[in-house]
Amino acid sequence: MKNAILLFIFLTVSVFPQNPNLGTSGAKFLSLSLSPRAEALGSAVVGLSDDAASVFYNPAGIVKVKNVEAFFSYSNWFNMFDLNAASIVYNAGDYGTFAASMILFTTGKMEVTTEEKPNGTGRYFDAGDVAVGITYAKYLTDRFNVGITAKYIRQQIWNEYANGFAFDIGTQYRIDFQNLTIAMSMSNFGGDMSFDGPDLDLVHLKNNNYPLSRLTPARYKTDEYPLPLNFQVGIGFDIFEYDFIKARGGIDASHPNDNNERVHTGLEIKFFDRFFVRGGYRYNYDDQKFSFGAGANVPFGDSFVSFDYAYSVYELLPNVNRIALSIMF
Repeated sequence: MKNAILLFIFLTVSVFPQNPNLGTSGAKFLSLSLSPRAEALGSAVVGLSDDAASVFYNPAGIVKVKNVEAFFSYSNWFNMFDLNAASIVYNAGDYGTFAASMILFTTGKMEVTTEEKPNGTGRYFDAGDVAVGITYAKYLTDRFNVGITAKYIRQQIWNEYANGFAFDIGTQYRIDFQNLTIAMSMSNFGGDMSFDGPDLDLVHLKNNNYPLSRLTPARYKTDEYPLPLNFQVGIGFDIFEYDFIKARGGIDASHPNDNNERVHTGLEIKFFDRFFVRGGYRYNYDDQKFSFGAGANVPFGDSFVSFDYAYSVYELLPNVNRIALSIMF
């Protein structure tokens, strides 16, 4: 098993070429990690996805939700933006598993400045992004499950906005050896987006030498930009299990359309099926490398309530805290 993991890492790092389209996509809030558990595992989760947060990483994983599960997360992104996410999953048995989800990325109001009034005009604007999705997943065999998400995306800054649609697709295949799960996900597959809005309208004087000539209606044209398409493959597996301690690991390789290929590794240790400690490492990232976290689930009547926390370490940017609450009915 150890040799297979080392071979997987070697092949992942060595065979992928460098991507020439660095920083070319928009709607980057779709690439942010939303689940503290996934973040603490270094985003090595396509093979480990098994909860309501799976809709954001590998939609195939929601089939492992037993009945109904709701997920809510929050983080303050670099002390500037609020990142919220929520999902709810319902397992309908032989009919499959259904889910609805939402991502909200917002910032507070900021004062408008101009060249004539660099200290502010007294007018304010805000910006925000939202994505709303619906997910369906199902076991095709007792070992193989698939899932798909369709989502609506909207970005807005002041009076300008951009709309689009995208799809996420995921699979998981489990084999008996060490409960090994081989998984794949493709996220944000959709058409290009572009901004529109009333502030793009203007009037144009055709000839500056004749100030009294007729003003012509005109409009600024914005460029289209692609979504942050990402293809990720990976494995999740049991490392060891002894009495009340169980350890699972994950190794993923990701291929984004706007950056270099990357490798994600993560480790989760469970105590008494109630307490969790996690750690992750990201390879080929410019600033972020390590992440850590913990979690706990508490019985509450016939339900369980889970709390998760993650701490992401950045070398130049502010470190990020993430918290989440999950309720399993």
